[in-house]
Amino acid sequence: MKLLFIIQGEGRGHFTQALVMQELARSRGDEVVACLVGKSEHRRLPEYFLSKMKTPVESFVSPNFLPTAQNKRPNLVKSTLYNLLRLPRYVSGMKFIRGKIREYQPDIVVNFYELLTGLTYFFISPQVPMVCVGHQYMFLHRKFRFKKTFSIPMFSLRFFTRMTSLGASKKLALSFYPMPDDYKRGIIVVPPLLRKEVMQLQITDGDYIHGYVLNSGYIEEIKKWHQAHPDMKLDFFWDKRDAPSDMAVDANLSLHRIDDKKFLYYMAGCKAYSTTAGFESVCEALYLQKPVLMVPVHIEQECNAFDAMKVGAGIVSDTFDLNKLLDYIPDYKKNTAFRRWVANADSLIFAELQALYDTMLYPANIPFSLNNR
Repeated sequence: MKLLFIIQGEGRGHFTQALVMQELARSRGDEVVACLVGKSEHRRLPEYFLSKMKTPVESFVSPNFLPTAQNKRPNLVKSTLYNLLRLPRYVSGMKFIRGKIREYQPDIVVNFYELLTGLTYFFISPQVPMVCVGHQYMFLHRKFRFKKTFSIPMFSLRFFTRMTSLGASKKLALSFYPMPDDYKRGIIVVPPLLRKEVMQLQITDGDYIHGYVLNSGYIEEIKKWHQAHPDMKLDFFWDKRDAPSDMAVDANLSLHRIDDKKFLYYMAGCKAYSTTAGFESVCEALYLQKPVLMVPVHIEQECNAFDAMKVGAGIVSDTFDLNKLLDYIPDYKKNTAFRRWVANADSLIFAELQALYDTMLYPANIPFSLNNR
């Protein structure tokens, strides 16, 4: 199969998922012909992604959150108004996507939650089938339950998620746990896409707390906690582009610019992990059996955290109060079933892609999903 990837360039999760799928595709003899990344002008593509994506990478301007003055929780109203004013530029992004589909002529477009891909399929209708991949499609599943199901932010999240998948042949919902497929909504439940490096790590129980924050404003919260607890060793990662690769604030607090290998090294050896509840890193911590403190930044991460708590990944907080995490550690129970579920990712995901590809060659008698066969 010839696959074209289109990725939403916010955070590290979608990048990591695309890298894993590229590796799995190449091992099967399939080809990723190109990778298109939608991003705001406030983000730049991470170096680890550019170096590991073994195919042409091109970017285009796509709707995203605006940075805030404190660089913490995004302002949804301001971000929406800002993106509405930039609609003409986003139309150019849709034309760009259509042009690249024509140029590379893939068999399947794999969309990692990029909004303009769904809009391109709705307004321009490329003839190449599209498969959407992401944890967010679990939120559309008829059996997914969340404490704020009827809230405006939850409605907005589900609406946005539907927009990303307009015209999709299938939605592969990455999940912490197995669940029946939702055929009516075109949702296939599959395991998370974790890097093989995660599965090869030697796990140790260190004396430090590991962490990751996308928005650097939360570092001030961490520094404030550290001032009150100077003896606790902290190693946190952030995306601050002008920061040095490693910065020692003092003997027990170090800040590291995001680097995939170094990040996993610290994850494997930590006492516990604290994060703004991105799906990918919570999965990595769950696989490596590290208790997690999740501090959601927006409704999507609130859903991630709520879902992760169902499988015992950790606890949720409104702030980076690491006392809560330290108090939780004695009660943490390792989830061994999650590792078995992750081991099926390759076979389940590519069975779905292959089934879709086969319908193009042999249209009759191909099941919608192979997961429950």
